[in-house]
Amino acid sequence: MPIKLIVGLGNPGPEYAETRHNVGVWLVQQIAHLYKATLRHEPKFKGLVDRIRIDDHECLLLVPTTYMNHNGQAVKALSQFYKITPEEILIAHDELDFPAGIIRVKKGGSNGGHNGVGDVIDNLASKDFYRLRIGISHPGTSDQVLDYVLHKPNLADKKLIKNSIDDTMPLIPDMVQGNWEKAMQVLHTK
Repeated sequence: MPIKLIVGLGNPGPEYAETRHNVGVWLVQQIAHLYKATLRHEPKFKGLVDRIRIDDHECLLLVPTTYMNHNGQAVKALSQFYKITPEEILIAHDELDFPAGIIRVKKGGSNGGHNGVGDVIDNLASKDFYRLRIGISHPGTSDQVLDYVLHKPNLADKKLIKNSIDDTMPLIPDMVQGNWEKAMQVLHTK
């Protein structure tokens, strides 16, 4: 099934822009740059929004302007307005369980302890959306996680994350057009 909405989870404001928790936003910003889109604030959707066209397929981009734990409100508002089903949504977010530089695709499943993903599940009343899980590595223990995700990655990890996002850009057309097998084959062999 083609994707009609790509969302980058994160926190608003310059103090969070370069943090690990905002790598989903980095990915959507990169897509916007690549397709010459301008993410504009849309208050009724609680986020920055624009649309891109890939071949003959149109897709919306969304960066919520709510805090991570409420990102689902923006996803719900936009998806309800445009009548987009959960199966037509791709959520990009940080993933502690993968090393920096690894990106994997997944459909459905639990929130894996990610509050932003959990809020999307709650607001959509569904787990059936696609996820682009961007590895940020794990700090070691669970009590370190909050501080870790809300800080900038070191230069080596930042380079790995940025490179993995760059490497994912050629696969965006396949994802948007629902060619998940090809996207997974490339991403999951890295």
